[in-house]
Amino acid sequence: MLFTARYVLPVTSPHISDGAVLVRDDRIVEIGSREDLVARHPDEPVTDFGLAALLPGFVDLHTHLEYTAFRGLVNDLPYTRWKLQVVEREQVLDDRDWQDSAMLGALETLRSGITTIADITSSGASARAAVAAGLRGVIYREVSTMRKAEVPDVMSRAAEDMAAWLAAADPSLIRVGLAPHAPYSCHPELYRAVAVEAAAHSVPVSTHLAGSRDEYDFVKYGSTSFAVDFEDPTRWADVGWLPTGVSPVRYLLQWGFFDAPGIVAVHCVQVDEEDIDVLAGRGVAVAYCARCNAKLGMGVAPLKSFMSRGMTVGIGTDSPASNATMDFFDEMRFGMMLQRALSGEAGFLSAEHFVRMATIGGAKALGMDAEIGSLEPGKQADLVAVALSHSHQIPTQDPYSALVFTANQENVLMTMVAGRVMFEGGEWATLDPAEIKDRVEPIRVKLRG
Repeated sequence: MLFTARYVLPVTSPHISDGAVLVRDDRIVEIGSREDLVARHPDEPVTDFGLAALLPGFVDLHTHLEYTAFRGLVNDLPYTRWKLQVVEREQVLDDRDWQDSAMLGALETLRSGITTIADITSSGASARAAVAAGLRGVIYREVSTMRKAEVPDVMSRAAEDMAAWLAAADPSLIRVGLAPHAPYSCHPELYRAVAVEAAAHSVPVSTHLAGSRDEYDFVKYGSTSFAVDFEDPTRWADVGWLPTGVSPVRYLLQWGFFDAPGIVAVHCVQVDEEDIDVLAGRGVAVAYCARCNAKLGMGVAPLKSFMSRGMTVGIGTDSPASNATMDFFDEMRFGMMLQRALSGEAGFLSAEHFVRMATIGGAKALGMDAEIGSLEPGKQADLVAVALSHSHQIPTQDPYSALVFTANQENVLMTMVAGRVMFEGGEWATLDPAEIKDRVEPIRVKLRG
């Protein structure tokens, strides 16, 4: 099948005007000009998207599909109070609720042109939703305990869940990993255990890190609201906390966490130059979640410092619980403008750079850049077609600027994963949006209490 559009954006090479992509089975066979490919493959069916951009599917480097039903539930609170509210309210949900919530997230994910997710889940609902939707992804089993004695059991149960998720999935699409929740909710021996397991078996790892000032002060000084809530058994754990005297990043360094390969650190907004040196030196990639960080008053990731050290950075939506939508165009747009406003440099990080972060950047962070993240012969056929023909988009001078500054998820014409069209023309290949929405509404009622 030939797919053609006004602009084909390979991402790792210059864009092609009036371009085409030849797909066979699950692979990209060839890219080039429409005229050339159509002439050389006259018997190939052609799908022409017209005034549109055809580019690699987006890689959402951090999300929680299972929290989609929490959209708009807890608002206008700083991170710590928001987190505690979410933890309290989620207690009313059962397994089916988590599953339905994750399915709603999968629906929106494909609508937004996202083909690969890096999802952290406790319930496993995200793994099942990803399989049902035909998504590619790394599904991380979240682990947490503040009690040292519980670490072996926590790791054992996580291993069982990961094996079950993998057995129920297509291994060419789904990988599984481990995600210690955060320094304020995990005993350091849990971080050490995850690092040992990851190093021994090449298990992908992700963790929330340096995500708020409260986390920083709690880890370093033993102060802030976390110190109170951790001693409340109805909240976190009935154990005390001794201040470490170091930042969250250097705390995890002391416990050997960064010995694990392929770590994706989420947020990293409360970091100094020494912290960044540690992360860069250990090859840690960062998931930049600008809208979530801003909405919850967490801080702003210092992208310029990350980039100056050659760190790999991708883009994450986090979840509708903290971010309202999974619109990846909004995420790119807000993330870029925020960095420009803070730096005072209008040219700092171009639209093209942000599209690269959203595609090949996320793929590289997950160790998947040999297979996805760019349009190249031999790579997996993960494609998204985005209309650039609406009144708010024309005239189009530069396709990258048009994508970042004018597009939204409603402009997505097609989302393809491994050569399969999973979303096109407002319809999902394997999901029933009406049924999913109907099932989610009772969850909202539950959560409101």
